[in-house]
Amino acid sequence: MTIRQALAVLLPLVPTVVVLTQNASFSSKTEAVRVDVLVTDKGRPLLGLGPSDFEVRDNGVQQQVDLVNFDEIPLNVTLALDMSDSIAGERLGRLRAAAGMLLAGLKPKDQAALITLSHIVRLGTGLTTDLESVRTALDRAQAVGETALVDGIYAGLMVGESDVGRSLLIVFSDGVDTSSWLSPNGVLDIAKRSDVVVYAVSTQSPLKPAFLRDLTSFTGGQLFGVEKTANLEAIFLGVLNEFRYRYLLSYMPRGVAPGGWHRLAVRVKRNATVKARPGYLAGS
Repeated sequence: MTIRQALAVLLPLVPTVVVLTQNASFSSKTEAVRVDVLVTDKGRPLLGLGPSDFEVRDNGVQQQVDLVNFDEIPLNVTLALDMSDSIAGERLGRLRAAAGMLLAGLKPKDQAALITLSHIVRLGTGLTTDLESVRTALDRAQAVGETALVDGIYAGLMVGESDVGRSLLIVFSDGVDTSSWLSPNGVLDIAKRSDVVVYAVSTQSPLKPAFLRDLTSFTGGQLFGVEKTANLEAIFLGVLNEFRYRYLLSYMPRGVAPGGWHRLAVRVKRNATVKARPGYLAGS
């Protein structure tokens, strides 16, 4: 099942309280598998690697790797920000400041999009290089209502898949879903089929954010748990900088079944630490 097919299946399940204020076009998936990979040595990005430095195994079968360097493809950065009433006040101000700092760190060819989620999921802007329009939508957003976290992340994945480029989804929430209609497992399956890498920041809560933990793990991102929002700017900028230094590997799967869950193992032929998604879901 492609992202387009998944959209057709899941979209009718979302009630009218989920509002997209702009239309988005969704590109179909190719047969090539793309994997974002972070390679570090003692915590610092390891640069200058080529295709021969990587080994990728798909369900145990070694694949022929094509490599696209991290500096060749613009970024598509989607912000999915909790705007429920629990974010009102000082938290909202710090969230806006952190998002604004991230936008300032984008390059001219990078795109950004904004999704705000309360009991209503709204697309403030689709992917655009007009960052001022994203800032305007961010300034207009108000914190009110409950939290449709799962529905909002689904929308973020769809926006991330709507254009070519390397897609990063940054989620901020308290991690507690109170009003979504889509199921967490259904949206996790969408994430397993997607090229979007998800990083999430969750404020501490009595309820562990299991959905965010699984989501970031399956996409090769990371979950940050914070007690206070004072350091959001540093976290957002750190995520952006880390993502820029990730390599984009691609290959055409050979010697493996076309469908089901595919386990991925990515390594480099030197002493280094590798972070990548653990696999992907293919077929119907």
